[in-house]
Amino acid sequence: MVDVFVGHGLLVFALAAFAAEWRGWSSRRALTLGVVAGAFATLPDIDVVYALIAIDGGRFVSGGSVAPDVFWDAANSVHRSMTHSLIVAAVAGPALGAWCVRDGRLLRGLALVVLVGLVAVAVGVSGTLGGIVMGAFVAGGLTTAAACRRWTDLSPGLIGLVATVGLASHPWGDLLTGQPPQLFYPFDTGVLGARIVLHPDPTLHLLGAFAVELAVIWLAAIAVVRVTSRSWRTFYRPSVALGATYSVAPLVLLPPTLETSFHFVFSIIGLGIVCAGLSWYHSGPALPAAAATDGGADRSRFDVSAVALAGTTVALAGYVLVYLAV
Repeated sequence: MVDVFVGHGLLVFALAAFAAEWRGWSSRRALTLGVVAGAFATLPDIDVVYALIAIDGGRFVSGGSVAPDVFWDAANSVHRSMTHSLIVAAVAGPALGAWCVRDGRLLRGLALVVLVGLVAVAVGVSGTLGGIVMGAFVAGGLTTAAACRRWTDLSPGLIGLVATVGLASHPWGDLLTGQPPQLFYPFDTGVLGARIVLHPDPTLHLLGAFAVELAVIWLAAIAVVRVTSRSWRTFYRPSVALGATYSVAPLVLLPPTLETSFHFVFSIIGLGIVCAGLSWYHSGPALPAAAATDGGADRSRFDVSAVALAGTTVALAGYVLVYLAV
């Protein structure tokens, strides 16, 4: 099964960075806001840590091979439940913002009471399991908020806002994969009964979901380019063309689906990494990110990632064209 772990954070990162740029913020502060928003948007997936407790190690590693399905079977018993609730987001977001108040013991105390209350509700509704998952969620949120208070100059109100938006944005990215999230936990209200199907062909559905994920990553990359005034030539490197070789994959690999997607995901991302590696190897000396120019070679982390993204996109396009043709 494939999940949009990266896309959850990058979508909100891009929107926050664009909003900050529109307000005339400096590139550094705009990117800081984007990173904070992205961190909170990723937080709900902390619920998979339950699998580390519940997993059967003997089944996970058996006969010298690793069985990822064993991990996901354990994780999915709680995944996309309480931490993916819009109600929890509306309560936790402002509380995490209040936790960032530097000289306000009363507000921080109230915030802690609210967050502990969320854990208590989870225990009451879902038992010890709910307490473990919500406890991890609250601990992760407090850690993220504390880091924001210490390392950024963002106001507690703004942190509370982006925390709320980030947490509330997360469930919508899960509508294409797996079971739909419990949007109104702790209330048993089944708003969405099944995932959104992009195409009746399970392989084309997976390819569509993967394309949506890539589109979100492209949006985040465009936000970085725009905010930092980088060159668009960052995405154009000769090694990107190597991604076209993935067009032979439909002829030699089993058609991937949501249930059996590991061979597709790892191979296509691996090819993108190879494209980036070749570009890095043939480029000039590494330069600071701010030194990127239209004509200069640059081996900054963003430039390497940009080549990997472009190579993976070319690979996906080639795969889709050949898959449809055959």
